[in-house]
Amino acid sequence: MGPEIFIAFFSGFLVGLGLIVAIGAQNAFVLRQGLMREHVLPVVLLCALSDAILIAAGVLGMGTLISQSPLLIRIATWGGAAFLLVYAGLALKRATAPESLRADDHKQGSLSAVLTAAMLFTWANPHVYLDTIVLFGSLSAAYENETRLAFWAGGSLGSLVWFAALGFGARLLAPLFARPVAWRILDILIAVIMTAIAISLLRGMPA
Repeated sequence: MGPEIFIAFFSGFLVGLGLIVAIGAQNAFVLRQGLMREHVLPVVLLCALSDAILIAAGVLGMGTLISQSPLLIRIATWGGAAFLLVYAGLALKRATAPESLRADDHKQGSLSAVLTAAMLFTWANPHVYLDTIVLFGSLSAAYENETRLAFWAGGSLGSLVWFAALGFGARLLAPLFARPVAWRILDILIAVIMTAIAISLLRGMPA
């Protein structure tokens, strides 16, 4: 690996981490799945693979198409905001239901339902497209050929590392979340995060 390729790879890795580390709907969902120890590996792989696909689309130039389509952005914004608000309501419902707060009494959901939710958190959030396709695509314009490929690979690896750390590292917090009040606080925070993101999406929607 030449120095130019390594630099591009490492730059992509740092950009990938920087774009997804901020607390958001997708991260909150992965964290909760990790705490519940519910289908963590499939969720981590799906989120990381989705990011890799979206980053690849940005590197290939799809960012320009999306940024120039106000109608597409409006449709994605309304759909994403509606989904986030519904999930916020579900999180509040969990927070007010004592019987659903203990991880050891938790009835594991089906794999298909969990993966569907993960898909929605990834693909129904306009912020994901702006961060991965538009922003990552713009930054990749500084690279060509092998270095651009290395930039994409680095960004994809950064996403995988973060989701794996978030999903599997959540188990370290298990002693804290043995207390029902911790689950109550987490679900309230998730509801607040989802609602805040939905509001920010609607306020930033193009006219």
